[in-house]
Amino acid sequence: MMDLVAWFTDPLQYEFMQRALLVAVVVGLACAMLSCWLTLLGWSLMGDAVSHAVLPGVVLSYVVGAPFAAGAFLFGIGAVGLIGGVSRTSRIKEDAAIGVVFTALFALGVVLVSVIPSQVDLFHILFGNVLGVSDSDIAQVLILGGITVAVLLMLRRSLVLYAFDPTHAHAIGISPRKLEVTLLVLLALTVIVALQAVGIVLVVAMLITPGATAYLLTDRFDRMLAIASGVGVASTVVGTYASYHLDASTGGCIVCALALIFAAAYLLAPRYGLLGRRRHRELAAGEPV
Repeated sequence: MMDLVAWFTDPLQYEFMQRALLVAVVVGLACAMLSCWLTLLGWSLMGDAVSHAVLPGVVLSYVVGAPFAAGAFLFGIGAVGLIGGVSRTSRIKEDAAIGVVFTALFALGVVLVSVIPSQVDLFHILFGNVLGVSDSDIAQVLILGGITVAVLLMLRRSLVLYAFDPTHAHAIGISPRKLEVTLLVLLALTVIVALQAVGIVLVVAMLITPGATAYLLTDRFDRMLAIASGVGVASTVVGTYASYHLDASTGGCIVCALALIFAAAYLLAPRYGLLGRRRHRELAAGEPV
């Protein structure tokens, strides 16, 4: 028992771990809440696209000495606009447009990293560096994460109606287009927040897995939001601790923790888990369990 307590308390004597845990909690909460809507709307690919498309913006921001959040946000929103423009003005469907745009922008970012002399650490951009966050990084995460959480909570009812019945939302005076734009802007902001913890490559896991896990565990959206938030925060905290003790990649440990929680829900969820559905089928067929 004392060993378990020490496992959690010993790292807290270091300031870098205290800072990392603060950032991890904010990242886990913001990503988890947004992931509920991304899961319901089927926007997994869009989250993947935005997370990869911001790389050129991050690199150019470092080169010119601007806050990387500004470049990342501009390229994230630009990627969304390009995807919409390509799908609307050609025969290409949205999923194909997403694949073309995000891979092109990600490749451009890799090229910029390789040819522009700078102090940009590609490994930290791709996989995060939550153990090395600065005061400005913490302030940025707190502000952007706070904005994302606040907007999602304030617009929760309208966003839920938009996710389940956009036609009815439009009929009662809610603009689905405005809500879609709002979610896309929040997606870009959340990607910027999550870059500090897990990097570009792994951020899509933070944006999808908490909501997907909660979706297996409940049919009620309020519960889904609470479960996803708990999963997101717990996985980031446990992953950060695991990375400290194992001397491993923090982003990788966080996503592995997420994956383990999802696997447990996939197998054991009472109604929608693999074993739960099997049990229900056996009961319905009158077979012994």
